[in-house]
Amino acid sequence: MSSILLQNATILCHKGEQVQILRQHDLLIENDTIKRIGKNLALSEASSGRVIDCTGKIVSPGFVDTHHHLWQSQLRGRHGDHGFKEYMVTGNMQSFNYEPDDIFWGQLAGCLASIDAGVTTVVDHAHMSYSAEHVKKGIQASVSSGLRTVFCYTPIERIEEWTETVKFADDFLPDWWMPLFDELNQTVGQDGRVMLGLGIELTAPRDVAVALWKRANELGMLVTTHYVAGFMPNIVQILAENSLLSGRIIVSHATGIALSDAATLAENQVYISTTPETELQMGLGEPVALRGKNNSPLSSHTCVGVDCHSNNSSDLITQLRLLVQHMRGQEYLVAQARGEYAAISAKLEHAFNLGTLQGARAMGLEHKIGTLEEGKKADLVVFDTDTPAMVCADSYPLAAILLHASIRDIGMVIIDGAIVKENGQLNVTLDGETVGWKTVAEKLRQSQQDVVQRGETQQLEGVSPWKQ
Repeated sequence: MSSILLQNATILCHKGEQVQILRQHDLLIENDTIKRIGKNLALSEASSGRVIDCTGKIVSPGFVDTHHHLWQSQLRGRHGDHGFKEYMVTGNMQSFNYEPDDIFWGQLAGCLASIDAGVTTVVDHAHMSYSAEHVKKGIQASVSSGLRTVFCYTPIERIEEWTETVKFADDFLPDWWMPLFDELNQTVGQDGRVMLGLGIELTAPRDVAVALWKRANELGMLVTTHYVAGFMPNIVQILAENSLLSGRIIVSHATGIALSDAATLAENQVYISTTPETELQMGLGEPVALRGKNNSPLSSHTCVGVDCHSNNSSDLITQLRLLVQHMRGQEYLVAQARGEYAAISAKLEHAFNLGTLQGARAMGLEHKIGTLEEGKKADLVVFDTDTPAMVCADSYPLAAILLHASIRDIGMVIIDGAIVKENGQLNVTLDGETVGWKTVAEKLRQSQQDVVQRGETQQLEGVSPWKQ
């Protein structure tokens, strides 16, 4: 039995929705599980392990990112001034230019960037399934990274030819797609560190989308999808008409959603994943999380995701900070229009829960992750507080994390009881060999050159990202 004992830390635990600040406490990990939280703990005589002094450090639950496209690492930086339509061509459609090995390095780097930022769990909307080998390489990279993730296998509109125009494949589900789904359901499953889910768009052929959704519900599998009100078909109506609201579902964005539709989702335990940075940049509308009081469906059944780390940070803290401050700004505008002074209602505790506890609830994994509790999985983040950004802020741990911390302040990340980041450095193992981040970076840069070169003859302006 392997053990890790974190000593003398400030530990952020939960009592219901409230964050409890336990100062000068210890946390004992045995294998992949939090064994004890208390004072004056010790390693058991039967275990081999490490004792780590966490004096002056904050131990937080690992962050839960409920919407992300992890394969897109080679595309970083190109969307700085892009709206949604430009991103669809220069980002989403670029999986056409990825070979399976490019998917491996892009996916691996995406996973590692999440870990580096203190994200321990990701719902990965993996919309790059050009071949069975593309999919398998994506899963291989996810397993290699050490990240806890749901790999949401996604059918996509595949491009056959792209020069001045784009020619899409006639078949939405190629012959290999369903056999691979059945194989993955047996080999990946839904109970390990890397789990299988489905990504389904209701803009796909309706009969195919509904049939896949029903199959996922039969298997108890998480389904993730995109929805923007007024731009996409009304997902709530379609799910209700086809008796699909009973499954585990995360709806990404849902900007502009009617309150009655949000209430219907909440009544059926469907969560909305808000992704503030892409929603605000790409003209998708106002982020919906934190709107309304705590019993509002846009408060009680929302969570947070990164979406596109090709466009913005993989750091969920950045997303939470942007969300809470944006909502505070909106509160002030409303109050100002009324000639009133607005007291802050978008609280840090609620924002923190969006990125931890509520993310776990959205995935149906609140019994395993999302909070630091005895018996739960050992997924956690250790923040250093003697850095220039954090010193003195540790007296107020939630503010320290949500308003002051950056990736530099994350000294250690533990997932499933394994240390995957230590002393600010990622631990990367490939084929049983420990390699440094620089090795991954070199492979990624070469892959980026290859992806860009394949796209040099392809027209980008005026290209429709949708099959006509």
